[in-house]
Amino acid sequence: MEWVLRAEGLAKSYRMGEIEVRALRGIDLTLAAGELVVLLGASGSGKSTLLNILGGLDVPSAGRMLYRERDLTAARERTRTAYRRDHVGFVFQFYNLVPSLTARENVAIVTDLAHNPLSPDHALEIVGLSHRRDHFPAQMSGGEQQRVAIARAIAKRPEVLLCDEPTGALDVETGKLVLAAIARVNRELGSTTVVITHNAVIAEIADRVLQLADGRVTGDRRNPTKRDPAELAW
Repeated sequence: MEWVLRAEGLAKSYRMGEIEVRALRGIDLTLAAGELVVLLGASGSGKSTLLNILGGLDVPSAGRMLYRERDLTAARERTRTAYRRDHVGFVFQFYNLVPSLTARENVAIVTDLAHNPLSPDHALEIVGLSHRRDHFPAQMSGGEQQRVAIARAIAKRPEVLLCDEPTGALDVETGKLVLAAIARVNRELGSTTVVITHNAVIAEIADRVLQLADGRVTGDRRNPTKRDPAELAW
């Protein structure tokens, strides 16, 4: 399959006082175009560190991270900024919406900068929020705000969509709506999608499940069948 991202021997260390923390320990990983991947692991396993490097927000201490044959590890910050701006959408646990802007206006922040964006209305339709387009964040539930954040992330048609604990602050039923929105984005836009979570049940929606522990990939399996997010229970 055509690959989009490749990690080769990624390692990441940082210091906390006199202690050296080894967050990643030689990660080798290839992500194919259009894959929906769940990155599963406990707190401290290195999931967020890996996601930040895949998204160009951080650089490894050793190894290489490639985007379509381009080595981003050795690239200038300007190049990594262009990679993030043009090719990557981010969804975090907390929504980071602008309170004084409507849902549509929050999405338009991205579409005004992108080269070939979706319209804000189309992005909101994909996540099931056309009817809330003129509402402000304070008028929406947590799940609705998260779906606006997803609409904002996908509005630039990213080739890579990175989601860091997108259901972590939500109840089960709301979380399933958010996962359904992510699955629809993956299916309709074909974005290579990575969802990191500590919740093993969420892995059932993925094409592929990667297990992380102690900064290493300890498991890599494909789901024989994917479950609809509406069928999940945790």
